[in-house]
Amino acid sequence: MQLTRAGFLALLWLFVLAALRVVRSDLYAASGLRAAVPGFRRGGAKPARGSRAPRQLVVTHGALAGTRISLEGRPIMIGRADDSTLVLDDDYASTRHARLSMRGTDWYVEDLGSTNGTYLDRAKVTGPTRVPLGVPIRIGKTVIELRS
Repeated sequence: MQLTRAGFLALLWLFVLAALRVVRSDLYAASGLRAAVPGFRRGGAKPARGSRAPRQLVVTHGALAGTRISLEGRPIMIGRADDSTLVLDDDYASTRHARLSMRGTDWYVEDLGSTNGTYLDRAKVTGPTRVPLGVPIRIGKTVIELRS
């Protein structure tokens, strides 16, 4: 009888601690955009002069509308985690939702196993997918675009 009570109490405390961890993650995710590491560049080919290469990531819809992130070749992590490059305060975004990364001269979006998915225009992203300029990427209620 005592062993059953102790086991139930241990399970109850594990549940409480898990709930507190989720609440803490949500509170820190509300802090918004994290600063990028200055001067960090990833090697690779540079776009040809005069071409319309993406230079910034712009949030067009959602709580962070108007936010701009300079693209310098480094991967952009998107999600609710407080260490993401773009921290979303969105109930439909996962902790580590998606990643934008450069391959050669093109940018690719990749869903990181999110619950609600990542969409490029209206198509669900199922693997690394090239992102053209101005095509909306939707993550929950947030919409972002690459712009030159």
